[in-house]
Amino acid sequence: MIFRLDERILFPDPQLAEEDGLLAVGGDLSPDRLLLAYRSGIFPWYSDETPILWYSPHERFVLFPNELKVSKSMRQVIRSGKFKVKFDTAFADVIVNCANAERIDQDGTWITNDMQQAYIKLHQLGHAHSVEVWLGDELAGGLYGVEVGNVFCGESMFSKVSNASKLALITLCQTGKYQMIDCQVYTNHLASLGAGMISREMYLEWLQT
Repeated sequence: MIFRLDERILFPDPQLAEEDGLLAVGGDLSPDRLLLAYRSGIFPWYSDETPILWYSPHERFVLFPNELKVSKSMRQVIRSGKFKVKFDTAFADVIVNCANAERIDQDGTWITNDMQQAYIKLHQLGHAHSVEVWLGDELAGGLYGVEVGNVFCGESMFSKVSNASKLALITLCQTGKYQMIDCQVYTNHLASLGAGMISREMYLEWLQT
């Protein structure tokens, strides 16, 4: 059953989500609603052609920093000092680049203008963060997401230069600040770094720790 949200800041039980994870439709992208969603294991994912759709997948693709796999070639990239990594210095630029990044088998972007403004607001409130990878004065790659306790809920990443987004994620894992990185849905790229599936129940338990 798919629930229709109104002006009240609440969500149905995530366990009631459809097989594809779709739980609810409607509502808004206010900071209070977004924060409640993330704390409940729910995230928005939609396009300009649809209303706001809220998902809570039955399985979650996550990366535990202590299980991070860094290849020999990537270690060489890190040691080279070619890139400089910074945090929260260009959040808006990161989210715009993520929205504009071309992705295989994807027509357009789900990071709509409304989504961009909503997450920029979360960043201004101290809840959303970015990792930026610089090559000289050029923003070569990065990622952004929402912090929920010791869990970093990754939203999107981009790379203009080979290995830049990978370096952003590796650096995030190595900060020691987070016990789990939520990658949401499976990709071969993230699986190669050690990410894997856990149940929704286990994911929700992590959000409460």
